[in-house]
Amino acid sequence: MNCDLAHIGIRSKHRVTTMHNTQTSVTGSDRTKPRIPHRLIGLTLLGCLLSAQAIPTVAGDQERRQAKRIHDRIAGIPPSDAVLNAMELDIINNNPFAAAQKAMDSSAFYNVTLKNFAAPWTNRDQSVFVPLNDYTATVIGMVRDQTPFNTVLSADLVYVGASNLGLPAYSMSNNNHYEALETQGEDLKTALVATAQSSVTSLPASATAGVMTTRAASEAFFKAGTNRAMFRFTLMNHLCNDLEQVKDITRAPDRIRQDVSRSPGGDSRIFMNSCVGCHSGMDPMAQAFAYYNFDESLGRLTYNSPGMIDPVTGTRVQEKYHINADVFQYGFSTPDDRWDNYWRVGQNALLGWNSALPDGGNGAKSLGMELENSEAFAQCQVKKVFKAVCLRSPGDATDRTQIDLMTASFKANNYNMKQVFADAAVFCMGD
Repeated sequence: MNCDLAHIGIRSKHRVTTMHNTQTSVTGSDRTKPRIPHRLIGLTLLGCLLSAQAIPTVAGDQERRQAKRIHDRIAGIPPSDAVLNAMELDIINNNPFAAAQKAMDSSAFYNVTLKNFAAPWTNRDQSVFVPLNDYTATVIGMVRDQTPFNTVLSADLVYVGASNLGLPAYSMSNNNHYEALETQGEDLKTALVATAQSSVTSLPASATAGVMTTRAASEAFFKAGTNRAMFRFTLMNHLCNDLEQVKDITRAPDRIRQDVSRSPGGDSRIFMNSCVGCHSGMDPMAQAFAYYNFDESLGRLTYNSPGMIDPVTGTRVQEKYHINADVFQYGFSTPDDRWDNYWRVGQNALLGWNSALPDGGNGAKSLGMELENSEAFAQCQVKKVFKAVCLRSPGDATDRTQIDLMTASFKANNYNMKQVFADAAVFCMGD
């Protein structure tokens, strides 16, 4: 369609007025000029607009949109013109990965994206609306420093605020250090410093287990109960499986504790066909936490080091492991922190346990190594990043293939989480 409006007699604002006037007073030579109905003018204008939409975008527009989408998804804020121009050039030069790395230079990636990414792992409600804490800060720091993420459940590591920021000292009894860090509006890209967890807590290095032994995790998952919560939520947060998904009634029930009824409601079939499916695998592994507790009166994690004896159990094992022992007195009575992975055999072998590691050990650190070196752990981190960046869960065959490729890349690049964020952003940057 010809969009030159001159052919219907509209050359200027003045001429439109003249046309309008001729409808009420036609004189002179205007008598011979056909009047164009307003309806036809409107249709012609609409046609011109529709035609304009069909005109191809100019070269470079697509790459600029892709660059902006990468930045929006990674940092959550619009890029500056200078950053957008540099990212656009990377994409034009067929290097979108470099563009994604530039987006990760934004402070918002650390202060917003990563904080919201990790915060739900730190509480039972899986809420993002919680204060900054040592668990979240440690995840942010590990991603920033490209620390191998398959040490997140075992390392003697915690990230604290830099000493020159005037913060309260790190405390095992409160979260004041991190709340001040957040209240002061410090930039987490530069404010966090890696330190040995054993140097700021009372835990010996051998008892540290990455984020599992942070104050935030212990307050959420070691408080009261029987310490099974720490195992369950670690499984959910870092292997993307809840107990229902790994239930296996074929495993031996010999390590199920005394507090589990063998005939709930008077029906032993419920135990054999349901309860045993979770407890036969969970209880032998949750035994790794037998020396840990969160003391609510002190507001801190406690650990029974060698030589410390619990007055109720008569061993280093915390009292909570022997509660309700009369429910089934012939059940397993926890003597120490020896754990074994019964899920290496059977259907849960599909979680991809690392054959180079032993299938048992003592304490939380070695259990953390077992979990974080599984194939399920690697895939879980990739799926969570994919959802955070692409704003959807992986769905079709193309997505599943991408998850496999990203998982392989994650492992090949020393479990570098920045690599995963970049790969996801590039995959979802659009055409």
